[in-house]
Amino acid sequence: MSDLFSKAAASRARPLADELRPNTLADVLGQEHLLTGNAELMRKIKSGRLGTILLYGPPGIGKTTIGRIIAKSINKEFKPLHAKNTGVAEIRKLMDEAHMKQLVVFIDEVHNLNKSQQDQLLESAETGLFDLILATTENPYININAALNSRGRIYQLKRLEPRHVTILIDKAMNHYRHEGIRATISDEARDTVIRFANGDGRMAIGLIESSLIGRDPGDFQIDQEIIEQVMATAPVRFDKQGDMHYDVTSAFCKSMRGGDEDGTVFWLAALIKGGVDPVYIARRIMTHASEDVGLADNTCLASGEAAMTAAKTIGLPECAIILAHAALHVCRAPKSNSAYRAIGAALDFIDNNGIPEVPKHLRDTHYKGAAKLGHVGYIFPHDMESGWANQSYLPEGVPVGSFYQSDARENPTYEAKADDFWDRRRDRKTPRRF
Repeated sequence: MSDLFSKAAASRARPLADELRPNTLADVLGQEHLLTGNAELMRKIKSGRLGTILLYGPPGIGKTTIGRIIAKSINKEFKPLHAKNTGVAEIRKLMDEAHMKQLVVFIDEVHNLNKSQQDQLLESAETGLFDLILATTENPYININAALNSRGRIYQLKRLEPRHVTILIDKAMNHYRHEGIRATISDEARDTVIRFANGDGRMAIGLIESSLIGRDPGDFQIDQEIIEQVMATAPVRFDKQGDMHYDVTSAFCKSMRGGDEDGTVFWLAALIKGGVDPVYIARRIMTHASEDVGLADNTCLASGEAAMTAAKTIGLPECAIILAHAALHVCRAPKSNSAYRAIGAALDFIDNNGIPEVPKHLRDTHYKGAAKLGHVGYIFPHDMESGWANQSYLPEGVPVGSFYQSDARENPTYEAKADDFWDRRRDRKTPRRF
């Protein structure tokens, strides 16, 4: 009897998400595109010849569970490993073991393996020594060895839809009926769980578990207040080293460039809540002040500089206000990326052609004997009534407009005013993009 009770205690000690794992592929939610009908992965499973596959998708959607069920389906022993705890020695040990029995080796978060560890897996991938399931939340085309990618098939798993998360919420509450807790959840609280989980089934189950664990038997409703209390201690999912970091940063920058105020502050808030260094955020704001606003509003760069100063000297939480101020300045300012394009074009020219000779009239003349070397002919613009001298400032053979082209539109921007100023003084029009 003691053994029976110890097993029951061990079962209760498992996280609820682990207890609710599906046992068959038919029970897996949200991945019907891979696990039903005549889908390629299903045909591989039915054939019993899995080879090397990579499951790519966000956390909490069942990658490990799918790996376990696949191994069971093809009657092979499941060997789960986590990349952070797996070295070359462990991989070699598995290769030796695979000579004695059939294995499905599952490596979670495989993007954390270094190049030598990933290279060690190539032998098994090439020879089929054991079936290999790799799982990652990061883009495999960026974070996984290209040679390893080419040996297998990549299957992208989808984030769970609200209807799938709803099913998991109900399963989690029904589980506690075994402990005498007859739980219900208000519509508002359910919607909050679905929204906060954002397609992460494990997160949704965890919120219900935290709401109900240790409650006395009887009727109990999970309301909005309870969910908010649980959410206050739940981690915000944000990988500062992975795809999510770069995706959110990209969304932030594109919102500033696109003039969307709500998108700008939302993705800024996501970066702050994700624990991103405010100096990093300020650096992006400064960069885009020149890259996307540039000559349309020169004061934008000063706002970016102020954000950088605040990030370094004030820090969070107060500097979040200054970051928002500067980001919204970039967002709402008229746009011009003429400076960005101009320096890019000039750098490309030099990459392809080298640095040509400096025209003699532009060369240094501060020393005696410069005139004897032919360094003459420069016209000092300040001596001209118009403030402009009709002379070339480019290497021989490089036409005007090769690098800078104005982005001035109909807005009364600095760049538009500058175009007008120089068009009235020079004997040519300013090159324009539009």
